[in-house]
Amino acid sequence: MPKSRTQAAKLSDSALLQLDNQLCFALHSTSRLVIRKYHEVLEQLGITYPQYLVLLVLWEWDETDYPTPNYLALGKRLDLDSGTLTPLLNRMEAGGLISRKTPAHDKRERYIKLTRAGRALKRRARKVPITLMDSTPVPFDDLVSLRSALLRLRSALTTPA
Repeated sequence: MPKSRTQAAKLSDSALLQLDNQLCFALHSTSRLVIRKYHEVLEQLGITYPQYLVLLVLWEWDETDYPTPNYLALGKRLDLDSGTLTPLLNRMEAGGLISRKTPAHDKRERYIKLTRAGRALKRRARKVPITLMDSTPVPFDDLVSLRSALLRLRSALTTPA
């Protein structure tokens, strides 16, 4: 992989366009592997990876003075549209992890609330990141550095130029 844009510009098309030289593919393939590892651990809790992400946000908001969570805020936080979020929340509600309520002041709005079972799952979910960290051959400090670099990249890509 070239170390600068100048070096990249000097590469041949075949080198520049190799799959393994693409940032997008490194992120995509690694993400799929990491999510598979999460799936193995989350299966023991009876939840899917997308449900875990929703629960992480709701647990976080449950510990703060965050106003009653709604679809818009949850979708924005997770970068999910309502077409993805609605069936996900339907399954979580059917599974007893959340409840949803339509406020009287706006029938288009839906508030999302953790149930007792959803809150109780948090204690068991504590093992998820610990299990994954323990099972990876990558040193912890490298994982922290990688996460920080990815957060910087995400921030740079979402900040208007």
